[in-house]
Amino acid sequence: MPSDPLVAQHVLEFPGGYTRTTGPVIGRFLSELRARRLVGVRTAEGRVLVPPLEYDPATGEPVTGEYVEVGPAGTITTSAWVDEPLDSHPLDRPFAWALIRLDGADTDLLHAVEADNPKALAAGTRVWPVWRDRPTGHITDISCFAPEVTKIVSSVRAEYRLQAGGALRVFLEGVERGVLLGSRCEQCEKVYVPLRLACPECGNTLPDTLELPDTGTITTFAINNLPDPRAPEVPFVSAYILLDGADIPMIALIGDVPAHEVRQGMRVRAVWVPESERTASMANIRWFAPTGEPDVELA
Repeated sequence: MPSDPLVAQHVLEFPGGYTRTTGPVIGRFLSELRARRLVGVRTAEGRVLVPPLEYDPATGEPVTGEYVEVGPAGTITTSAWVDEPLDSHPLDRPFAWALIRLDGADTDLLHAVEADNPKALAAGTRVWPVWRDRPTGHITDISCFAPEVTKIVSSVRAEYRLQAGGALRVFLEGVERGVLLGSRCEQCEKVYVPLRLACPECGNTLPDTLELPDTGTITTFAINNLPDPRAPEVPFVSAYILLDGADIPMIALIGDVPAHEVRQGMRVRAVWVPESERTASMANIRWFAPTGEPDVELA
């Protein structure tokens, strides 16, 4: 009859810790780590080994003893993602083991790299060391590496005050009175609204100020489906309106008509806020609404 195999369990343990000497090469590397520096050692052929070794693994020859500061940044050459870290791993959240070619080195250093996802750690990714607060001369003085900062998210708020001057001030003062002012070029014979001081076509000054009616024709329009506090409803229409007597259209909202009924050539009139609520602002015109007149055939 075969007998059961004999099994004996053996445990090798050093409760007080296992102490070993580092030697001059590794000792120098760890001492530099404690000072938050990374060094390699140069071989007889001129290559820089990181971590440093006592012998060149390619030739078996002793290294030169010339120490070279490298990094601290480097480039990932390959990596392996760890989605569920073990208790013995350096990080308690997903990370990657990566081979990192530090700047100035000819060999790769294996270390942990922290990132949001494995796609952020493709070969060629630049990484920087994240140092522990109290280095002691151990490879864990670098808690991990992290990808180079390539973008930041900042809250942006600009607050400024616009003071209208010249033609714009005169135009807005007219809007506050309930009138729309334009300018006529004597050479081009074109009427521009809002009021301006120089002709954009020929550059001549525009001495003539004209009061234009608040009626016009829609030349083109857009239906908007995003909310706007100025709009009567959603969807709403913004349109270019050619005021009667003008040669340049102005943009405004269209109201008092379903968006799908707005069309090119539609005749519209400004809907003003009550006179007591008016200021020097285009908000005095709520929107333009259909007049009920026949559509205009656009050229």
